[in-house]
This record gives sequence, C-alpha cells and structure tokens, in this order.
Amino acid sequence: MTADVPMVDMVGVHKWFGESHVLKGVDLVVPTGTVTVVLGPSGSGKSTALRCINQLEEIGAGSIRVDGELMGYKEGTRGGKPVLYRLHPKVISRQRSRIGMVFQRFNLFPHMTAIGNVMEAQVQVLGRSKAEARERATEVLTRVGLDDRMDHYPAQLSGGQQQRVAIARALAMDPELMLFDEPTSALDPELVGEVLGVMRDLARSGMTMIVVTHEIGFAREVADQAVFMADGVVVEHGPVEQVIGAPTEQRTKDFLASVL
Repeated sequence: MTADVPMVDMVGVHKWFGESHVLKGVDLVVPTGTVTVVLGPSGSGKSTALRCINQLEEIGAGSIRVDGELMGYKEGTRGGKPVLYRLHPKVISRQRSRIGMVFQRFNLFPHMTAIGNVMEAQVQVLGRSKAEARERATEVLTRVGLDDRMDHYPAQLSGGQQQRVAIARALAMDPELMLFDEPTSALDPELVGEVLGVMRDLARSGMTMIVVTHEIGFAREVADQAVFMADGVVVEHGPVEQVIGAPTEQRTKDFLASVL
C-alpha cells in the first residue's frame, strides 16, 4: 500500500438492475487506515455500492480502484481509443480475496463448527494447509472473543456470536479492506454491543473499514468520515462530526431526525 493512494477510489459509478437505476454516479474516496460510515434510508444504494466495490455486482459505468488496482477490468485500447475489458472470473476472485465482507445475515455453513467455517475459505481460496488454516482460525476467533466456542455449530451460537464468527472468517483471509453491510441489523438489541465492540477494536488496529449502518453512536465514536446516500447518489459527505453533528443538506437532516 502506498500512502498517497487511497484504499478505495470510486469515480462516477453507475449500476442498473434492469430498468432500475440504483447507483447514479457515485464518487467515494476512502483513505487507507480510516473508517467510513455510509448512512441513508432503505433503497438508497448503500449495500449495492459495497457489493460493487468487491465485485459481487458488476458496475454499469465508472470505475472502482482498491489500493490503486482497477477492480473487475483491465485497461486497453481498441482502434486507438481506451477501452475496458472484463477480467476473467478467477482474476476477479483473486481481487476479491483482498477484501473482507460481513453481511446482515451471517451466511455460515450450518454443518461446520465455528473453526470449520473460518478455515474453509482459507483452504479453498488461499490454498493454505489445514494446519495453517486452523492456526489462523484459532488466532482470529480468539481475537473476537470466541476462544471457548470454536467447536460449536452455528445453531449452538447466539446471533451476536454467529456474526463474530463471520467477522473472524473475513479476518482470517488477511484482507486489506473490510466492508460491513449493516452487520447488526439482524441482531436482537442486547447482542448489538458485542459485535460493535469487535468492530471498534478493528478500527483501533488501523483496519480500513467501510460500514453501512444505522448505529449513529458507533459512527460518531469510530468513524473518520461519513457519507449520506439517498436515491442512488451521495447527498453529503465529510468528517463525521460535520455530517452527523451539523449536516448542511435537508435530506441528511431529515434522515438523522428520524433515526436519532
């Protein structure tokens, strides 16, 4: 990573689902080692933007770079004009392996224990031996406070514990960037704190993070910058104390009034 290259650089990103124009020219710069929170009402394009960053969704226009690398495409020329060529799925998978993503739903394999879930992608994607994968899985499960739950199956874990396994699974891949898509929205209120605690520790460690969330207190405490999206566009962005504490756009003010 180079200090003057942002971890994420989205320029003019558009995304359509059929005739539905979901992202309408999104620009976003995330400096390395910072935490960005993305706020906005349902249907504003927040989750789609995250999925475009790690190429779970193919963009319709614009560009996304992670640590300077163009995601999903390679640059070329045709007839003397610059064009973009879609990369082979295996190359895109390699790019995606540098990015950890934690979803609203935990997406754990029900037939595998916590440590089995954390080992699986290390073996299948990174090619680590089972011994190496188990050692790394033990490290990250201990880091998220689950050293006494490694041999439990998802059905034997609370929602908060399952989400912490999901975070450990992402961390085990040694990502440069972590994306969180409303990681606490499926949890009972009393379980939210344990997941946010793990995320606070990650932020303090210097992990670059983009977090889609409605947890305004968490955003105030941890984030360096905040982005407010509505109707597929970035309405307002800047330091978190400005966007949340003293927003200038009426749509931002109305949204914050509804959630605070």
